[in-house]
Amino acid sequence: MGLDDIKRRIAAAEAASGRAAGAVTLIAVSKVQPEGRVEAVLDAGHRTFGENYVQEAAAKWPAWRDRFPGVELHMIGPLQTNKLKPALELFDAIHTLDRPSLAQKLARQVQQRGTCPQLFVQVNTGAEPQKAGILPGDADAFVADCQALDLTIRGLMCIPPEDADPVPHFRTLRGIAARNGLAGLSMGMSADFETAIAEGATHVRVGSAIFGARDYG
Repeated sequence: MGLDDIKRRIAAAEAASGRAAGAVTLIAVSKVQPEGRVEAVLDAGHRTFGENYVQEAAAKWPAWRDRFPGVELHMIGPLQTNKLKPALELFDAIHTLDRPSLAQKLARQVQQRGTCPQLFVQVNTGAEPQKAGILPGDADAFVADCQALDLTIRGLMCIPPEDADPVPHFRTLRGIAARNGLAGLSMGMSADFETAIAEGATHVRVGSAIFGARDYG
C-alpha cells in the first residue's frame, strides 16, 4: 500500500482496459489524516487531493498551497449551502452537486464570482434512503436544469452501496453520462478503483490505501 503502489495499480488497470496512460485522475482523499502523512504525499509530488469537510480543508490547505504550488482540491463530501462561499474559495472541483436547492445557490454564487469549479452531479445509483444524490431516473432532468442555470457540469459521481457488486452501479453512471454528453466519471474508491477504471472512471477517490487507516479518535 502507499502512493507508488496505487499509481502502479492505476497504470496497470488503464492498460488492461485499453485506456490511455494517464486517463485516470487519482484523488488522494486526505480527510482526517495526520499532517505528516499528507505532507509525505505532497513531498512525493502528488497534487490532487479530496476533502469531505469545508472547515477541515480551510484549516489545512491554504498553508500547504503556499508551500506546494499546483495543488488541486476536490470536494467529495456533502456540501451544506451555508458553507458554499468558503467552499468556492477553497475547491477546484465539487463532486457532490446533489439537489436543486444547492444548484440554484451555486449558480448565483458562480455568476457573482465569474468562475465555476469543475462540477460533478452525485447520483444515488442504489436509491439508498440514507444517502445523498439524485436518483438515476431524475438525473437527466437535473443535469439539464443545472445547464440551464449556466452551471458547467463536468461529469457524474456515485458511491455504490456497501457490500454490493459495484459494477452495475458504475454502468448505470456511465450510461447516464453518455446520454448527457458528459465526459467525467468520478467512481471507485480504495476497495474497487480497478473495477471502476475498467468501467470507464476518469477520477478515482483513494484514501486509506494511500495514507493508511484513518484515526477518528
